[in-house]
Amino acid sequence: MQQQDRLIAAIEAIYAAAAEPSRWPSTLEVVTKCFDDVGAILIYGRDDGSFGVIESPSLREVSADYAAGWSDRDLRAIRARERGYFFKRDVITDRDVVSPEDVENDPFYNDFLRRHGLRYFAAATVSPDPHIEVALSVQRAIGRPEYSEEELNMLERLAPHVETSLRLSIHLMDSQAVNAGMGTAMARIGIGVFALDSMGRVVSSNAASQALLGDGLNIVNDRLVLANPAASGEAVAAIRNALDGNRIILSQETKPILVHRQNASRPLALYVLPIPAKNVGNGFLTRARAIVLLMNPTADGVPDPTLIRDVLGVTLGEARIAALVGSGLSPKDAAERLGIAEETARSVLKRVFSKVGVSRQSELAAMMARLVIK
Repeated sequence: MQQQDRLIAAIEAIYAAAAEPSRWPSTLEVVTKCFDDVGAILIYGRDDGSFGVIESPSLREVSADYAAGWSDRDLRAIRARERGYFFKRDVITDRDVVSPEDVENDPFYNDFLRRHGLRYFAAATVSPDPHIEVALSVQRAIGRPEYSEEELNMLERLAPHVETSLRLSIHLMDSQAVNAGMGTAMARIGIGVFALDSMGRVVSSNAASQALLGDGLNIVNDRLVLANPAASGEAVAAIRNALDGNRIILSQETKPILVHRQNASRPLALYVLPIPAKNVGNGFLTRARAIVLLMNPTADGVPDPTLIRDVLGVTLGEARIAALVGSGLSPKDAAERLGIAEETARSVLKRVFSKVGVSRQSELAAMMARLVIK
């Protein structure tokens, strides 16, 4: 299978898992094939300190061993937590966080990874929800070379699709209602969900989505209509691309569409998820060929870092600090919330200032306000 075909197959599997979280282990196996690797892992942590792990079947034994005593001794994860805020992109590998000497001598490499036949990793960080951080990590067999820039670029292409799909999956996993039926699960989650048929018509929606209608967004003749012409054009194009079945278009990166409102300072964030016809479920999604998600940020909360990342062109780590400081927190408080050193937060903040053209925290706060009300 050609590399492009593998990439598209992985993206199709990623979106198939959006409304059916039980697919994620097999989806991770498909992702793994893009790199001819051993397996892949999704590890997600919330801001309350809790976390979860989903692994491809090939890594179940490795994951259990890791959780039993190696998670606190993972040198590359420990280094990545702090150094990740200095990286120029949201994809990393071993050479970004450890030295060749570390690889040769550190117990994590020699006692844990070697025992499981593993060596290098590549990881992409994503944020499917303002309160949830996720890393997609692929694991390489011992004896194979380090990840090339071409491979890291491929992982970087996959990451936005994983993030978009997880926006629904994460909420469904937390709803504790999937076993009661898809309709019940969709009704309980707090994000807006519209299911569209092959003609782009709304065939089902949940209570959260209905509550968001009437200000910047409506349903007219069974179709979603956005009041803002520019956003409307983006949404129509995104929905058309999701429905037309073009596998090349499917592989293109998607970004959120901002739905500005008159009665709220912050816009809705609209995401379009294609649902491959062969993976259509039942009940709520019986006729669905695409899903539209609506995220509704609170007026007084911290802006979604992913929106800041996409609008300002910064990394996710930089966006997390900018979101907190731009919302009024001091660099010290922002660092404490993120679990990093204050010096790290201040250094990254200076880089954000340079990238976006401001020099003071008050100017950053004003820019955050403009981002959410323009």
